[in-house]
Amino acid sequence: MLNALGEPQSLLLLGGTSDIALAVAEKYAASRGLRVVLAARPGPRRADAAARLAALGHTVEELDFEATDTASHPALVARAAAGGDLDVTLVAFGVLGDEEEAWRDHDAAVRLAEVNYVGPVSVGAALAEQVQRQGHGVIVFLSSVAGERVRRANFAYGASKAGADGFYLGLGEALREHGGHVLVVRPGFVHTKMTQGRDAAPLSVGPEEVADAVVAGVAARKELVWVPATMRLVMSGLRHVPRPLFRRLPI
Repeated sequence: MLNALGEPQSLLLLGGTSDIALAVAEKYAASRGLRVVLAARPGPRRADAAARLAALGHTVEELDFEATDTASHPALVARAAAGGDLDVTLVAFGVLGDEEEAWRDHDAAVRLAEVNYVGPVSVGAALAEQVQRQGHGVIVFLSSVAGERVRRANFAYGASKAGADGFYLGLGEALREHGGHVLVVRPGFVHTKMTQGRDAAPLSVGPEEVADAVVAGVAARKELVWVPATMRLVMSGLRHVPRPLFRRLPI
């Protein structure tokens, strides 16, 4: 369980080789003896990530994880919990995809929806069962401001994030009576491997800033945070812009 400072004893990273997931684990580096379960595809990136976290004093377990293999997700969560309760789980996987291919190419559109929406719903349902068994646990979902109001520029990605965002907000309500908690994190543009080569948007941040928001949000038992915090004001305004005007904005 979380201690008085909001620090966990165990951390499950789904999509554990992502820059943000690793930054979160590093923020918890002060929690010596933290058990980190690194769930990702096997390979050099996962091995490097495991070594990086072990060097910080964490006890690291590696598990094979494929976002689209939904049938395997309940067993994956069970294996992750075999070593003890899951205090904090970070759902940090997703793909941006090519904006135009994501609606012009059928297979690309389906894959993006499977990774960004179906996969998170699948692991969320499996995690919910584990949280109910434990009677405690925090699930953190990395959403995106792109899902707050879907734009023409990346509507397939934004729609997938909007769906998963809504699912996890609802999951938080459902788990409250069972001792569970859900935190939804909505970053703007984040400088990561996934966005490398793309033009940065205003108010862009780095993985460390998102990790700070995650750690602070978990400790404060928040349900929704924006990164940076000013993004909440920006999106509150954009949410109400009439569609004819919205489609003319350079965003």
